[in-house]
Amino acid sequence: MQTNFSLAQLADANVAEAEKILRKCVHCGFCTATCPTFALLGDELDSPRGRIYLIKDMLENGRPADEKIVKHIDRCLSCLSCMTTCPSGVHYMHLVDHARAHIEETYRRPVADRAVRALLAYVLPHPGRFRMALMGAMLARPLAGTLKALGGPLKRLGAMLELAPKKAPGRSSMEGPATFQGRGAARKGRVAILSGCAQPVLAPSINDATIRLLTRAGYEVVLPKGEGCCGALVHHMGREEEAFANARANIDAWWREIEGEGLDAILITASGCGTTVKDYGFMLREDSVYADKAARVSALTKDITEFLTGIELGAPVVTPELTVAYHSACSMQHGQKITRQPKDLLKAAGFAVKDVAEGHLCCGSAGTYNILQPDIARRLRDRKVANIEKTRADLVATGNIGCMTQIGGGTDLPVIHTAELLDWVYGGPRPEGLGKIG
Repeated sequence: MQTNFSLAQLADANVAEAEKILRKCVHCGFCTATCPTFALLGDELDSPRGRIYLIKDMLENGRPADEKIVKHIDRCLSCLSCMTTCPSGVHYMHLVDHARAHIEETYRRPVADRAVRALLAYVLPHPGRFRMALMGAMLARPLAGTLKALGGPLKRLGAMLELAPKKAPGRSSMEGPATFQGRGAARKGRVAILSGCAQPVLAPSINDATIRLLTRAGYEVVLPKGEGCCGALVHHMGREEEAFANARANIDAWWREIEGEGLDAILITASGCGTTVKDYGFMLREDSVYADKAARVSALTKDITEFLTGIELGAPVVTPELTVAYHSACSMQHGQKITRQPKDLLKAAGFAVKDVAEGHLCCGSAGTYNILQPDIARRLRDRKVANIEKTRADLVATGNIGCMTQIGGGTDLPVIHTAELLDWVYGGPRPEGLGKIG
């Protein structure tokens, strides 16, 4: 794609990066075939190619974002399916992230929109606030349908309440900061786990299961003091400085461990967080204090299934005799290019694993997307659930808390994190979410 940025514009590192990305696009349109919003809406401007044109025009002409641009960029899920499809290596993720930051800086959203986004940014990245909000949402959950029917800003509030669990999640027995010793005489390694923000509130059992798996395998596990939200939730809303602050706080927490007893890996149990932490090196590339540390942290970061594939878990102690429909989260398959490892681990543990038709399409969760774009998110969820249920599996396995919440709201099938299933088979407790099946 031909570009016409001025030298003054290219002096900005973010604009220069955007220009490099734009120049790789050859207009082929392969991305339209795998874009969820284009599949649903059929509008060229709701495809990656269409959004690229909008972003190019906005940045090249140095214009503030307008209502049209905001509408179509907001509809993007950042599922990154287009990056898997693109034959030219267009790094759409970095381009749309920059566009969202530009929108946040130059566009004044309607009052209700600003209020919802500010509320989400204030609550979701903070486990304490989120836990309190969740209790209120559970009480108000019966009003979800009424609020959605009223439309307008209340539709988003209704979508938010609808996502609240029907039963209050428990509390973790392994909260940090803490260190958990590995079993066996010789320590095989030392790893940190990102506790995160939403996941330990919605499903604390995931990190608990992961810690048990790793310590049984002989690894020391640390939950460092000072780590928290990875920054993805605010980053995808264009709140760049808040995301950078989250990243720096996590890097500081992990760096103390790296310089102390050392870390063999930083493990992530929510693939949406993993995609972001692996991108810290790029996000903070212009930060003279954090650039090198961020690159090191990103290099150490692995999804839990990446790490488990390379270690010895021992012999299974449970024969599950269950069929699993594996849902590959977009952030897993497109963001991190992890496709084989989770399924291989589940098969080795004794599960029959089935792929889901249209597996490349997003379930509609996408961070806060299912709150901010509830209609599109619901259509994507219903399409995903229909494909999952066609497999006639006993349960769904996935590696991202957002997908678990989204898919779980549309089906009676248990939706269980891959790490919980593996922990069960290799000596841990049976996942509570399995209910009576198996």
